[in-house]
Amino acid sequence: MQAALIRNYGTIALEEVEKPKIKDDEVLVKVRYASICGSDQHIFKGEFHPRTKLPLIPGHEFAGVIEAVGSHVEHFQPGDKVTVDPILWCGTCAACKAGHYPACIALKLIGIDLNGGFAQYVSAPVHTVFKVPSHISDEFAALIEILSIGFHASARAGIKEQDDILIMGAGKVGQAILHAAKTITKGSVILADILDERLAIATKAFPELITVNTTRTDPVAFIKSLTNNRGVDIAFEAVGHEVAVEGRMNPVRTCINAIKGGGTVCVLGLGDHPTEILMKELIWKEARIVSSRVSHGEFAKAIDALDRKIIHPESMITGILDLQEAQRGFELLESEPGKHLKILLKVPE
Repeated sequence: MQAALIRNYGTIALEEVEKPKIKDDEVLVKVRYASICGSDQHIFKGEFHPRTKLPLIPGHEFAGVIEAVGSHVEHFQPGDKVTVDPILWCGTCAACKAGHYPACIALKLIGIDLNGGFAQYVSAPVHTVFKVPSHISDEFAALIEILSIGFHASARAGIKEQDDILIMGAGKVGQAILHAAKTITKGSVILADILDERLAIATKAFPELITVNTTRTDPVAFIKSLTNNRGVDIAFEAVGHEVAVEGRMNPVRTCINAIKGGGTVCVLGLGDHPTEILMKELIWKEARIVSSRVSHGEFAKAIDALDRKIIHPESMITGILDLQEAQRGFELLESEPGKHLKILLKVPE
């Protein structure tokens, strides 16, 4: 089969590799579309080393149809349209025994720790496989994983129907949170970023969205003015690194200062450096700070939202390339971060 393979960091190329074999409790998925994720970009640059082992077929956001099923597989058959939750937990650590799988101490992901979906075929345990209604496009199906992260973060933060929300960061994760949050709250949603182009992508889906470019406007002052000095109920940090904007606090501290008394900050950004915060700003508000990692069964929520057409992920797709153009896809995401959000790779038949 053909697969886009990383043998050396910074290079990904199409190669002929062995088609995966399936175990009794696995299915073989013929991939139609795969999406390049932010984690894939980190892998491509070598920033997940030594966790990722080369050579590697990346891709943990993908969808297709079942080609074959193992002898112990029930409820699935060849031809079923599916997507795959890439999370593989150990089942034996304290977090797993408590049913808190995203906190598994040995958590692995298809496409990061194991070969993934940038290939014509991928094998997956049947418990990770979700059926997708036939009327949902193959392109949208490839976004279910990133959308599930938004639904999981919304659950971790405890969004309610009338909550006002701030999302710091209009990248892939920030916009996934936006789509999920808009299915829950009727309150104001404010999206903040340093790139006007990313904010414009979001307003294509949600014209009523309130946006703020933090290079021109202090987001905390803006939110206090907008909410009559109250603050938002929940603030999400989806930046993941320090943003050097003169006169601005870092994204996490911005979130703390933007929430109301008793509000919630939900942190998702996977930064590699310490983040300075002033704890008394959190304590004075007796606020809550939580984190969110990957998803916890929210594939079903994302599929349901797509099925009912209450989210509009077409805005997130900014490019579609053939699998053989994977190198170009990674280069575009690096060179044009404002223009591109989700680039899909179309996998050959």
